[in-house]
Amino acid sequence: MKTRAFSRIHRWLIGLCLALLPLSIHAQCGIDNFAFKSGEFLSYDLFFNWKFVWVKVGTASMSTVQSSYKGQKAFRSSLITRGNDKLDNMFVMRDTLLCYTNLDLSPLYFRKGAREGQRYYVDELWYSYPNGNCHVKSHAITSSGEHLWKEMEYKDCLYDMMSIYLRARNFDASKLKEGENIPMPVADASSVANSWLKYTGKTTLKMKNNNSKYRCLTFSFIEREDGKNHELIRFYITDDKNHLPVRLDLFLSFGSAKCYLTGYKGLRNPMESKVD
Repeated sequence: MKTRAFSRIHRWLIGLCLALLPLSIHAQCGIDNFAFKSGEFLSYDLFFNWKFVWVKVGTASMSTVQSSYKGQKAFRSSLITRGNDKLDNMFVMRDTLLCYTNLDLSPLYFRKGAREGQRYYVDELWYSYPNGNCHVKSHAITSSGEHLWKEMEYKDCLYDMMSIYLRARNFDASKLKEGENIPMPVADASSVANSWLKYTGKTTLKMKNNNSKYRCLTFSFIEREDGKNHELIRFYITDDKNHLPVRLDLFLSFGSAKCYLTGYKGLRNPMESKVD
């Protein structure tokens, strides 16, 4: 149960990536990027509610740099999460995620190597765009060491948990209405999640880890499974051009957790949402 809960959370992280084809072939899977630039680095602390007390149980860091993929210009993004000794007593978490996207953020390649609980597994996705469709080749290494391969093709775009995160940061929130749902199909090596993002309005958030205040947009990430809707994450992003996540509330089957932004550098835009 614990492993399943963390896997669902990571599907967005957060959760949320082929050679560069002509823009006209896969432009429908891209988006204009105004939110970040090469050299951005973000760090977070992870807290868990343990017997009504919030305890720090780990850290996470994310970096994005301009690189190359098969000789073409691309963004390379990585996310590393590490639990500390306190979390290890309940659930071991050692995850490393990597994705490449075109500069228009259409996905090219994705890899997740994860130790979650007693499992270690690997998910990989390769994207191509034949005839305007989205073709995905997947490879999974299961916790038992079995190699599983699969290929899928869709008329609509498909994303992984990293590339959807980069894409979502570039949504124009001024055009969203409170309560509006945004479909967010997210894949791993075994399935495609029926999931969406729900915009829930604006708030001013005071951070408990350093007392900073930010004007934020609030969203909920929801997944439908077994005929029921499950809110996996409620998150707060800065109400400015960076759309930077400053807090995430994680809803797990065995409790709740929170991620707090602790540091940032290399932002593309001024941090105008921070309240003095």
